[in-house]
Amino acid sequence: MADEKPHYLGHRQRLRERFLKDFGSSLPDYELVELLLFMAQPRGDVKPLAKALIRRFGSFAELIAADPDEIRKVAGAKDSAVAALKVVQAAALRLSRTDLIGKPVLGSWRQLLDYCHAAMARQTREQFRVLYLDRKNALIADEVQATGTVDHTPVYPREVVKRALDLGASALILVHNHPSGDPTPSAGDIEMTVEIRDTAVRLGIALHDHVIIGRKGHVSFKSRGLL
Repeated sequence: MADEKPHYLGHRQRLRERFLKDFGSSLPDYELVELLLFMAQPRGDVKPLAKALIRRFGSFAELIAADPDEIRKVAGAKDSAVAALKVVQAAALRLSRTDLIGKPVLGSWRQLLDYCHAAMARQTREQFRVLYLDRKNALIADEVQATGTVDHTPVYPREVVKRALDLGASALILVHNHPSGDPTPSAGDIEMTVEIRDTAVRLGIALHDHVIIGRKGHVSFKSRGLL
């Protein structure tokens, strides 16, 4: 009939009301995605896109951590959808980092690993970051130094140490990811770590650890006896 209304009218308000009852704990993943897509697409039915995204990536967590270019490959997922999804990841990482800033990270090691895993494990390119610590081993800065290819990131030890001096840091923790999923250190990883350690120690800066993050685990150089 000419005056028949679309089936999704009123759906957005009902979904918002259900969300507000328990803030999403009872909603399936695709409905959480729908709520985010409401911001990206003010009108129309976004449920098919939400379901397609969950089918493609498997879960809400995998979706928000996915590479933006991979998200765009799903039909209907435009830049506005990517932005709505990635802002959730950015907010989650910022909250986690805020909980770490100013705390002795060696005493919050599990929390630190969880943060690094969330930030890096699903990256499709290698990313090298440095955690700068003060004399009490409290985190004063967390900075991505370089982003490379699927299996290599250019790292310049002098730049890492120079930044530590600029920040007044007394110690470092190095972290990078292996997009292959296997966190086993390469010969190049070991050589680079030794070079940074030797450069730093001459200036009174300690290198506590180098952690390699994979999708399903991590490797600590200190635990492996590589430092």
